[in-house]
Amino acid sequence: MTAALCALGAGSFPTWAQDAAAGFPARPIRIMLGFPPGGSTDSPMRVLAEDVSKILGQPVVIENKPGAAGLMPAQLLQAAQPDGYTVGVIPANLFRLPYTGTIAWNPATDLRYVIGLTSFVYGIVVPASSPIKTMDDYVAYAKAHPGELTYATPGAYLAQHLAMEQVARRKNIQLSHVPYKGTAESLQAVVGSHVMSAAETSGWGPYVESGKLRLLVTFGEKRMNRFPDVPTLKEVGIDIPPPSAAWGLAVPKNTPAPVVRKLHDAFKQAMEQPGFRNALAQYYMEPVYMSSERYQQFAAESTKREKELLDAIGFVREK
Repeated sequence: MTAALCALGAGSFPTWAQDAAAGFPARPIRIMLGFPPGGSTDSPMRVLAEDVSKILGQPVVIENKPGAAGLMPAQLLQAAQPDGYTVGVIPANLFRLPYTGTIAWNPATDLRYVIGLTSFVYGIVVPASSPIKTMDDYVAYAKAHPGELTYATPGAYLAQHLAMEQVARRKNIQLSHVPYKGTAESLQAVVGSHVMSAAETSGWGPYVESGKLRLLVTFGEKRMNRFPDVPTLKEVGIDIPPPSAAWGLAVPKNTPAPVVRKLHDAFKQAMEQPGFRNALAQYYMEPVYMSSERYQQFAAESTKREKELLDAIGFVREK
């Protein structure tokens, strides 16, 4: 329940807000998603949308809006009607945008966060043929060959890149970052040994299971159920905050609280059903729920934390 809802007693919503929620939804709801069809965000969202449409009695349609590192929906929400019929999928890298890009709005205050759904899983992989078997080997190689150990990511200043910068600082090593245009390209680069390693989302899962890649470490708070023998960064002595990886749904900031509550309740019910969990499992993810209130708080905390992290690694935005 959001803070606004907590502050208002039952029946004390303004009349216009009650009216907005009373018949909601009366037409299809569209969910804008900033990635192409298929993949670790699109596929689970399509399963979730189908279940939500059954709960709400209206079609819930996915509209792919790829580009801008998945951030197009957040930008489009700034001009959308605040009526609950336009929803955006929000990736965690949005909270870095005020410092790495140029926008005239604040992700912490200019969106109404509905529900947190799940979180990406990050990890470091190397080719199966690599002599690097563990994270200790990785650090030892980097110390013996300063600047020669290359790692791929899907782009500069994404969570994977910033996490690796922190790793390098904590271990006093020099790594060579090779940014690609996306996960598919960076993983192909490491599978083909064009780079020595990759810091990536769990798209590496099938390559690890098939024996093409070796997973050295994951970045989360706990080990993955699918790879229980692989340690976390903290377990190997690199105690850095896990990179922001949560994603969920938001609407325009002036969307009435009762409408937000209806959306939240429907999506929470749907994410607890087997379909969503099974769809996430195909990409080595699990549901990670955040209420509207907690997700709004998470947005504010993450926006502040990203600034601190960028300052710590000496990031200077290009003019």
